[in-house]
Amino acid sequence: METVALDFLGDLQRTHTCGELRATDEGSHVVLMGWVHRRRDHGGVIFVDLRDRDGITQVVFHEDLDPAVHSRAEALRPEYVIAVEGRVAPRGPAAANPNLATGQIEVVASRVWILNESRTPPFPMEEQVDVAEETRLKYRYVDLRRPHMQRNIILRSKISFAVREFLYSQGFLEIETPFMTRSTPEGARDYLVPCRVQPGTFYALPQSPQIFKQLLMVSGFEKYFQIVRCFRDEDFRADRQAEFTQIDLEMSFPQEERIFEVIEPLVRRICEVAGVKPEYPFPRLTYAQAMRSYGSDKPDLRIPPMHPVEDLIPDLANAGMPLVAIHIPCTGATSRKERDELKAYGQERGLRVYDDAKRLERDHPLGMAAVRERTCSVENDLLMLATWAGEPKGHRPEETVYQACGQLRLAAAQKFNERHKLLDPGNFRFLWVLDFPMFEWDEEEQRWNAAHHPFTSVHDEDLDKLTTDPARCRAKSYDIVVNGVELGSGSIRIHRRDIQSKVFAALGFSEEEARRRFGFLLEALEYGAPPHGGIALGLDRLVMILAGENSIRDVIPFPKTARGTDLMCDAPSTVPERQLRELGIAIRGQGK
Repeated sequence: METVALDFLGDLQRTHTCGELRATDEGSHVVLMGWVHRRRDHGGVIFVDLRDRDGITQVVFHEDLDPAVHSRAEALRPEYVIAVEGRVAPRGPAAANPNLATGQIEVVASRVWILNESRTPPFPMEEQVDVAEETRLKYRYVDLRRPHMQRNIILRSKISFAVREFLYSQGFLEIETPFMTRSTPEGARDYLVPCRVQPGTFYALPQSPQIFKQLLMVSGFEKYFQIVRCFRDEDFRADRQAEFTQIDLEMSFPQEERIFEVIEPLVRRICEVAGVKPEYPFPRLTYAQAMRSYGSDKPDLRIPPMHPVEDLIPDLANAGMPLVAIHIPCTGATSRKERDELKAYGQERGLRVYDDAKRLERDHPLGMAAVRERTCSVENDLLMLATWAGEPKGHRPEETVYQACGQLRLAAAQKFNERHKLLDPGNFRFLWVLDFPMFEWDEEEQRWNAAHHPFTSVHDEDLDKLTTDPARCRAKSYDIVVNGVELGSGSIRIHRRDIQSKVFAALGFSEEEARRRFGFLLEALEYGAPPHGGIALGLDRLVMILAGENSIRDVIPFPKTARGTDLMCDAPSTVPERQLRELGIAIRGQGK
């Protein structure tokens, strides 16, 4: 890289940002600072697009006006950091750029300071350039300069501010909870932190502030929130990272309705920040309704629901299991190959799929006429029927059918989206899903696990089922969902020691094990714990969806790769043997 004589900033101050100037500023004397986004040399005139986080302004260096300044501008290259002093001038109708907010003006430079030079960037700063994710993450500090990444992170900041502003207005207190706590292995694995002063012992990084926010309710704070970092040692996905951020809140003395009265306006305010206007109020479905109509506990309402039709064509149902009609509108005529692909997809999930609507109408004319009426399907739509192909299995066997049909429904909608356009990413369909099962069966361990977490209240009328029929116990839990993505999950908590003991017993915990794992919470419940409940919203997922991105890595400033690696700072990494000895840790098999 050719060496350039650099200038000092000194006491120079900018007067405007690079996205601020307009035609009304004509004639103003200004100082701008930023990065060289693009440079064009037209001989006696050099044009520089100067960029900061606020936008881009065109700067012009005329050789005939100031040869020395023009000569200095010849040294400029992409991503050099510069300051420019000059006068705002109109571009004129022929030269105006309608794609830029500052496109009607330019700054005619009278001085330029080169504050720092730059190596050639690993990729251009343009919006449309396709760059490998590994390269973007290795040079994240450069990637974050790109306009769409700047917009994403700025949107995240605005949403965080709006959350705080709204919750403060509702009487919530922002209270921090510890990052180093006791390991309570439930769900995902904990990240462990060795304690040097007590060798052989470990802290855990919190998977969520769940226990602490309940203790804050016991402490009488009544309304708590925090935008908090959480940690889970689990497999990565497009919408999941080892460290992620929640909008976490808890209230004392609520019913579910009180939670909804806070969260719906909060989400509406967040959407306003992103320029989105969702339908309001949000519809509500019970878990049973969601599974029956969508085959998912996070349904995408943009696609028409499924319909059980075993009462209309009972001959096609298998072993008393549901027969489900799947309807995707406006697909047009489908080819044999396309239907075979969908049929194979269903068969892989244990379904028997009837995909030939014309044959079905020939063999079951009255039944199919009723099916079309129930599903509101017409000739130009895709209509399939599906049932379970094998023997019923599981503690809730009908759910197995609905879930497999839901996957087939979603696959069909995605396959033909170019035709029906239902999956418009700008169409945000929020809803609540309520009354989840209290427990889910662990086939490997042959025992019940908490479907949400073990501190979730069971419906009052289902208390007796804790010992007689755990599969049918409904929890006072609720999820907020948009377009097939779970944004947040919450519940009314158990605040009575006797009920918490019954739930632990249903989960197979002995009194000793429960006290060993959660003793301090159980003890706190004996000191006047009020009824309480709350929810945690995934900030990363929410920003991802509102920004129109497909991965939370595009809305987190410094994310990990799908393998949990930080390519920029090369983490995780080994540590010196001396440091391990201080912690009393030996790595088994090291060097093999």
